[in-house]
Parts: sequence; C-alpha cells; structure tokens
Amino acid sequence: MLTESKESKESLQTNTIQNDTVASLIFVMSDDAGEVLDLATRDNPMRYMHGHRQILPGLEKALDGKSVGDRFHVDVAPEDAYGLREGEPQAVPKSIFPEGTVFKIGAGMTAKSEDGKPFPLWIVDIGDEDIYVDANHPLAGKTLHFDVEIIDIRKATADELNDGRVHSGCNLCKHRYFRENSTHEYATWALYH
Repeated sequence: MLTESKESKESLQTNTIQNDTVASLIFVMSDDAGEVLDLATRDNPMRYMHGHRQILPGLEKALDGKSVGDRFHVDVAPEDAYGLREGEPQAVPKSIFPEGTVFKIGAGMTAKSEDGKPFPLWIVDIGDEDIYVDANHPLAGKTLHFDVEIIDIRKATADELNDGRVHSGCNLCKHRYFRENSTHEYATWALYH
C-alpha cells in the first residue's frame, strides 16, 4: 500500500473505474414517471470509492470499466437499488417520544432491534395518538433511472482505503469538521438539516 507522503497527483492517475478507484460523476436519477429524485452537478459531483459498497449495487455495476467522459443511461431494478418492499408500516405511540417532539412525514429515524442493532425507519403517516413507521426505504420497490457522466477518476489514497471513504471535497468531510470544531447543537443541525 502507498504511504501518503509518496502519493502524488501523477501516481494516483488512472483511466478506468475499477475497485479502489475514486470516481466523480454527475447524474440525474428519476423514477418511472420521470420525476427527478436526486442529482449531482458539475459544481457538486458525487464522489465514491468503487468496489466498497458506497452506492447502489446496480449503479456501481454499470460504472465498472467506464472512463472519464463516458455518458450513459442505466435502469436499476429494485433488487439492485433499495430492494423490494417487505412488510407494512407499524404504529408507534407518540407517547414514547420526548414531549414536544415534532413529527414529519418522510423523516427518518433510527430504532434498535431486540439484540441492540440499529436500523432505519421512515415516518409514513401521523395520527392523533400514533405515528406510522416503515422499515422500507422510501425508494424500495422502485426502478430507478440514471443519466450519468463520469468527470474524473483517480486511484484511492492509502488513507481513503484505510478509512473506507473518499476524503477530498466531500460533504462528509465538511460535516466531520463541524462535529470537531463546533457546538453540539450546530453540529447536529449540520448533519441532519
């Protein structure tokens, strides 16, 4: 493995997306109706480390072997995106939450299983006494359509490989800075708003 001091822009150059490369892309993601659900722009591209399960499996598979400048369209089936829908929403009494909690449809939260493992839930309905949560991602069961352009590829640095995430220019790094250099209240706001 390379050490950080020996890594240079030239030593990190590569032309093809493959495992342990960092790809920068612009994309538009839409549903079957053509509604734009997400996008990454040239000014704010998505960066990810290939082969490290950081993006949807179907999109990552389509990116494998692509080069800078490649433009393509890919349809990602639910099984290769957020999965098929399983189960039904469950009622949770509002009374178990702290007084004054504001509930919003679409908001995510984390719960713990009986063995203590965290898992995500999304609020799908709000009643007088209960909220209704769903363990399915909001995009579960949907085919997603991507129009993609690759704008940069490089080898991941040793630090990125050790940390398992991209370091340069990503929002995660900015949020990490806020967590380490700001008050708790502001750091929480920066992460969740």
